Amino acid sequence: MKPTLASALALGCVSAALVATAGNSQAADTTHDVRGDSIASARSNAEQYAGVGRGQDLRVKDTVLDKDGGSHVRFTRTFRGLEVVGGDFVVHQAQGGRFESVSGSKLTQGLHLATTPTVSAQRAATKAAHAVDFAGRKSSPELVVLAAHRAPALAWRVDVTGRNADGSPAGEYVFVDARKGGVLASWPSVLEDTGTGTGLFTGTVPLETTLTGGQYTMVDASRGGTATYNGPYGTSTPLFTDADNVWGNGSTSSAQTAGVDAHYGIAKTWDFYKNTYGRNGIANDGKGARSFVHDGAYVNASWSDSCFCMRYGDGDATTYPLVALDVAGHEMSHGVTSRTAGLTYRGESGGLNEANSDIFGTMVEWYANMAGDTPDYVIGEQIYRAYNPATNYIRRMDKPSMDGGSQDCWSTATKRVDVHYSSGPANHYFYLLSEGSGAKTINGIAYNSPTCNGSTITGIGRDAAAKIWYRALTVYMTSNTNYAGARVANVNAATDLYGATSTQVAAVKAAWSAVSVN
Repeated sequence: MKPTLASALALGCVSAALVATAGNSQAADTTHDVRGDSIASARSNAEQYAGVGRGQDLRVKDTVLDKDGGSHVRFTRTFRGLEVVGGDFVVHQAQGGRFESVSGSKLTQGLHLATTPTVSAQRAATKAAHAVDFAGRKSSPELVVLAAHRAPALAWRVDVTGRNADGSPAGEYVFVDARKGGVLASWPSVLEDTGTGTGLFTGTVPLETTLTGGQYTMVDASRGGTATYNGPYGTSTPLFTDADNVWGNGSTSSAQTAGVDAHYGIAKTWDFYKNTYGRNGIANDGKGARSFVHDGAYVNASWSDSCFCMRYGDGDATTYPLVALDVAGHEMSHGVTSRTAGLTYRGESGGLNEANSDIFGTMVEWYANMAGDTPDYVIGEQIYRAYNPATNYIRRMDKPSMDGGSQDCWSTATKRVDVHYSSGPANHYFYLLSEGSGAKTINGIAYNSPTCNGSTITGIGRDAAAKIWYRALTVYMTSNTNYAGARVANVNAATDLYGATSTQVAAVKAAWSAVSVN
């Protein structure tokens, strides 16, 4: 059985925003007015159509403005000052703020529950710590309303962090009933996978760095202050530094070499999102994240929302550090998911979260088109020392089950499968939508993608497929979206982009049906 994969970025440069012509200022003011009007009308529509009742307040998480005047305003909600976990939704509006629909949690019965806990934070922290199986546990409780996949309940959300047995970072959100003391739900707070690797991958590439106090540092001011650190995650970990701005030697004998791969991978991922979708960083706010390379002697990489960072293990005797380009793209895309749909990391929504990172990790690889890392639909093949993309990889998209664990087709059991394997149907869908079914060779790798219903699929190309998926993620999906909801979201996105009677919409429907999502 194949092992599984994981998620990071840094700090900010705002000079471009400080200087503008009068014309640009007017354009910005107009955009601000449209955005403000859209939010105002969305709030009004939410009160009528999304179950926003007494004691609830809304917070705008994101706003997408369409060229035709439509808007999509993503809200989170609070109840008597407490975050409602799983209560997020998107209001979709036509030009002028005319209501069209709501995606996500509607809570049409409102919220009717006491907000005074009878279980103490300390007791909840102890209960949560005993519910996880990793070491070095630290717990931080926060009172919330839990409405994800269940009737709303007052709960302590306890972020339990520590280290796995192999030294890799571990984290779990454990929700403890604040009235009765039982564990209501849990899911990972550190999103990670496991893999084995090959090579150090970029070759000689340009790096954006910063000269500080006579030393160059791996800080990229042109991409939000993205920073790459040399050592385990922590407040005292040093940045990579160098005297002559010539970094690494292509071998693990230099600690800088893996830093080059990570720093370059984040730069290419940033550029992909910005140049393809106009997204300016993970949160679309122009701010970068941090990367911690040489985080420990483990075969893993991870993204953490709490530190807004990525952490890369050094691998083992069979692997190199897990800093391959599609791994970096995968991890940073976990951050994008967090700042948009916020797909909960368990069940079907967790599988979609993983698939989203696989999809955009793959698209970053195609965008970069590096000679030493030929783009493909295979995830993590570069991290194996024994390089063989036909057999050594973390996951692959044309027939996910070839990794020994992933599902090719959706079933009622999908929600009970590990999220790295329940990602399979969405990865399979994306490959079919991009390339179609059947046998073909792409960049020297042989693919043969089946369908679950025996149909023949004609692809529309990876760029169109990714454009549809990105809009589905950022406009229609919410934290509780399942596979059926992902189909609806993709059909809606394709309709927006290409029209209801387009070839692309027909292909989206056919590709989802081909993986048994009808």
